[in-house]
Amino acid sequence: MVTKEKLIKNFSKAIHEGYTAIFAGAGLSRSAGFVDWKTLLRPLAEEISLDVDKENDLLAVAQYNLNEHGTRSGINQSIMESFTKEVQINENIRILTRLPIDTYWTTNYDELLEEGFKENNRRLDVKVTKDQLAISLPDRDAVLYKMHGDVKNPAEAVLTKDDYVKYDKNRPMFNTVLKGDLISKTFLFIGFSFEDPNLDYVLSRIYVLLDGNGRDHYCFFKRVKHDDFNSDEDYLYHKVKEELKEKDLKRYGIQTIFVNEYSEIPDILKEIEKAVSLANVFISGSVSGYSTPWDACSAESLGFHLAKNLVHKDYKIYSGFGYGLGSSIINGALDEIYSSKYRHLDEHLCMRPFPQGITDADERKSLYTKYRNEMISEVGIVVIMFGNKKDSSGNLVVADGCVEEFLIAKELGKIIIPIGATGYAAAQILTGINADIKMYPYLEKYIHKLNTELDISRIIKLVIEIIESQRR
Repeated sequence: MVTKEKLIKNFSKAIHEGYTAIFAGAGLSRSAGFVDWKTLLRPLAEEISLDVDKENDLLAVAQYNLNEHGTRSGINQSIMESFTKEVQINENIRILTRLPIDTYWTTNYDELLEEGFKENNRRLDVKVTKDQLAISLPDRDAVLYKMHGDVKNPAEAVLTKDDYVKYDKNRPMFNTVLKGDLISKTFLFIGFSFEDPNLDYVLSRIYVLLDGNGRDHYCFFKRVKHDDFNSDEDYLYHKVKEELKEKDLKRYGIQTIFVNEYSEIPDILKEIEKAVSLANVFISGSVSGYSTPWDACSAESLGFHLAKNLVHKDYKIYSGFGYGLGSSIINGALDEIYSSKYRHLDEHLCMRPFPQGITDADERKSLYTKYRNEMISEVGIVVIMFGNKKDSSGNLVVADGCVEEFLIAKELGKIIIPIGATGYAAAQILTGINADIKMYPYLEKYIHKLNTELDISRIIKLVIEIIESQRR
């Protein structure tokens, strides 16, 4: 059995390295308010005098209904009625569609995942038919394979035994693409029971092809609990079945993470999201003038070498191109990217320069706040240095933009590291943190050095030590 901590560590690492996928089953949609298979098929079973609660083969129930009526009209209508009602996307869907993952699979007919991507402002390429596999949506952020069809076209949905028998004929490339993804990516299965014949066939083929040497995947299961059953006998029976199921999934490299309640899953997904974000560092700061002991050369050197060292350790730098510091931070990141990171710019650097030329002060402030929120929401670490600007009289004052970035980071629960020794906003923010240090326990033993250390190499070592203490 894999622990939650191991899942968080391994899957977040796989996300960071770009080889993950999500497979969403009916359980994900059911928790949002849609029906499960049994509820979907209940009225169809009643039409042919069957009790769906007494049936184990739900595919057979759908097939019997089709056999009895000779058409799919009842099945199609049931799908339409069940999956077009108004429901709200849940927290699991919000997090899953927010994670920087580019491959999603589902057997669900509904459009909850599509709504999640839209809410998170991510461009989704949806694949429902075999013809769609050969074309790609420009500028897509992710692709969603709906291997059993879509509510918009219920006549083509996979539900009956005939549909499964004809699957390779009607959707020949879906299994091929899925095989490739299961071999090359690490999957997280959520809301999935592993009763689907298609997936079982694909997993068994991969098992044979790779001789049991495939990569690890992960799934969630709710732990069998005594209170869920009417007798000790029923509980012990399902407990044995749970253990057998876990061992069987291991044959395919699928590691089970057990939860006591499904309500635990959003918290686990949030921890994965947090772990992913901790690889992203926003360097906040601006310099319009210098005070002893800092000058232009030393300030730029700090920005350059901090960014360079963070990229060397595989962090991704985010920069708003702060005045007087932005260029040195960008150049430091680029120097390391071009020397040791195969020139993979997008993996290690995100430049978000603020829009210029906006004359209306209120409009500019509103847009800058929006920019800051969007940028900081994508990172886990915010490093603050210097932070000064000139007022209308030409005097150096604390840069309110840096202060706002601190407040946004605080509200979003980010790890904040002000280099107080650089003065101005960074010093002011660190003083405030010191007065409320219980809210920032990760800084408690570093406060003094952050306030007094002036050696650039030791400052960088200190910042990296703080960051890495949060990723263990």
